[in-house]
Amino acid sequence: MRRMESIKRLVVLQLTTIGLLIQVVAYGYVWYKYYEPVIKLFFWGRGNWLVIGLYAALLLFFTSAYGGTKIGYLKPLDVYLSQVFALLIANIFSYFQISLMCEWFAPTKPILIMTAIQLFFALIWVFASDFFYKMVFPPRQLLLVHGDRPIDDILYKFGTRKDRYIITECININRGIEVIQEEILKRYDGIVLWDIPTNDRNTLMKYCYNKSIRVYMMPKIPDVILMGCEKMHLFDTPILLTREYALRIEQRIIKRTIDLVCALILVIITSPIMLITALIIKLSDGGPVLYKQVRCTLGNKEFKIVKFRSMRVDAEKDGVARLASKGDPRITPFGRFIRKVRIDELPQLFNIIKGDMSFIGPRPERPEIIEQYLESMPEFAFRTKVKAGLAGYAQVYGKYNTTPYDKLKLDLTYIENYSVWLDIKLMLLTLKVLITPDSTEGVEQNQKTAMKIVDKSVEPVEEQQDKES
Repeated sequence: MRRMESIKRLVVLQLTTIGLLIQVVAYGYVWYKYYEPVIKLFFWGRGNWLVIGLYAALLLFFTSAYGGTKIGYLKPLDVYLSQVFALLIANIFSYFQISLMCEWFAPTKPILIMTAIQLFFALIWVFASDFFYKMVFPPRQLLLVHGDRPIDDILYKFGTRKDRYIITECININRGIEVIQEEILKRYDGIVLWDIPTNDRNTLMKYCYNKSIRVYMMPKIPDVILMGCEKMHLFDTPILLTREYALRIEQRIIKRTIDLVCALILVIITSPIMLITALIIKLSDGGPVLYKQVRCTLGNKEFKIVKFRSMRVDAEKDGVARLASKGDPRITPFGRFIRKVRIDELPQLFNIIKGDMSFIGPRPERPEIIEQYLESMPEFAFRTKVKAGLAGYAQVYGKYNTTPYDKLKLDLTYIENYSVWLDIKLMLLTLKVLITPDSTEGVEQNQKTAMKIVDKSVEPVEEQQDKES
């Protein structure tokens, strides 16, 4: 098993290296043939290599940040979109770098043609590499070990990635640990632990670790909190420290500075888009351009979030707070467009400048919806340990209709693992999310919130464990 994993990593590394090398060679050709002869600086041989090396470093950085090297891990379309963003950013940066050396705008035709060729090659490379990967490495055969809660949701999620995982059998933890341990050794490439008591989970984890068996586990809230613990070595035993505050003072200062600078720059850049959007909304039905709504931020403090109106004026005439559903008739035709490309969120830049929000953080929820979530999930209040954000971990790695429990775990992952680099990475990934269709997918029509209706006679495992302890 270990040898196969090493081979798999080596194959992905080789495929990635070949893909990046060909893109850099294309840039090197364009540099030597079209740009190096026209710049006003005299380059020795090493200077040319430095320019090409800088481009290679930029391309590698953005490709890695967007996930363009994750052949076999991400879907091929996701990998290609990552390649597209990385190439566009690297090429735009390089064009302005060349223009600075020319002391005027450099000819655009060579780099535009190069970009088109690179994008076409990236398309072929991604799908050819994905085909080769799937042909050589078939999907893993998994055993799902579950408790008494419904398993339809987790089966559906794994079913969306049949190229990587196939759950061939499901077994209830009530069958007994010994029976499950015998079953694990039969023919599976790994097991999935889904909502089982902590004691049983720990036993199976240690057993699989001892047998070198891969485990996929859906973490509970305490597990997510422990992910961000500080490791201490005060004496001869490891200590995990969970702090009483989320962000340190220096982190808050840096985060606020980034928010202000980026928000002011984006307000200037997007002002024409905001002006055109406002005019279209006003001319379409004569209603108000902006939509203000009470949301909650740091410490559950309420503020009014500002968005471009994408729904009818009487969207909530019954006074009931509800999320947008799939095919929601309340959304106007133009509103559907601005929601798809997230233009409706642009006025929130002023919320960021004011200090109510940050660029990255848990998306702010309405007080009424929070109250509904808290009734069945008191831990949902943990999301307000940091300032609400325009985008966040749950928006990058989840969807609009992701369940509150899953959103909470994603947001806690961000809170407990915060760093400036994580904020920058999520900002970059947010650009990719803007053109991902299922990221704006609404809830079902019978739902007012993202909380899914489940059998209430089945008690959550975490509550059962609390009672047992």
